Amino acid sequence: MNRNKTLNIKGTLIDFKEPVVMGILNITPDSFFSGSRKQTEMEITERIETILDEGGKMIDIGGYSSRPDAQEVSPEEEMKRLVLALEIINRHYPQVTTSVDTFRAGIARECVEKYGVAIINDISGGELDAAMFRTVSELQVPYILMHMRGTPQSMQKQTQYADFMGEVMLYFSEKIRTLNQLGVNDIILDPGFGFSKTLDQNFELMSRLDEFELFEMPLLVGISRKSMIYNFLNLTPAESLNGTTVLNTFALQRGANILRVHDVKEAVDTVRMVSKLANIHK
Repeated sequence: MNRNKTLNIKGTLIDFKEPVVMGILNITPDSFFSGSRKQTEMEITERIETILDEGGKMIDIGGYSSRPDAQEVSPEEEMKRLVLALEIINRHYPQVTTSVDTFRAGIARECVEKYGVAIINDISGGELDAAMFRTVSELQVPYILMHMRGTPQSMQKQTQYADFMGEVMLYFSEKIRTLNQLGVNDIILDPGFGFSKTLDQNFELMSRLDEFELFEMPLLVGISRKSMIYNFLNLTPAESLNGTTVLNTFALQRGANILRVHDVKEAVDTVRMVSKLANIHK
């Protein structure tokens, strides 16, 4: 679990001797987990305070739901939603490390240059906006590179692979090479659980997480209350906290450095306990 990965965030070198928890802040009316939707200033402020009070080290802010078959959102509406949260953070919590969940290069640029966002989280790996990689290079901020095919509207129709893990690893190899050539070196890998993958493919991906070690980059796992849990256990997202904790535990044991979650306290407790076990004889 202790991979000693590092990341340059606003000039400060962050290491992952112990994994960190990234709390999800959804400024959307249609996220798949209804309990995560925050749309008023009071709701957003309470959510930020909860993430920080419970031990979250990063906040990932999204204004465009990426659930399967999600409604498209205009760039103007997405930015309007994000600004509501970013202004609150800048006003009251300026030291918080924030990432913005967007696949649009223009929005990424505005969030970094105007609102001080530290990390870009792009579900599309640069596929949905050809300017994204160049923009990240110019901004010189860490980039979360995720595996997905298609769009949020079409991804679950694109789950056919001749060699599932081979193709996923090739995807990352090629994207990393392109980013490195552009001068982007602070890259976080996200295998993309739930994106253009069947239930069985998601579990295969989880079982082989340790293979991502070959890239020697921080690894983010985001499986919080996702369909691979609630469909497998015949539950709802609201009932899927226990399954989330089980998979987060497994992910930490297989090398995860960042857990992106709805339930921060439970994830922080999980990190503490797994870290204790991993270091008991050191």
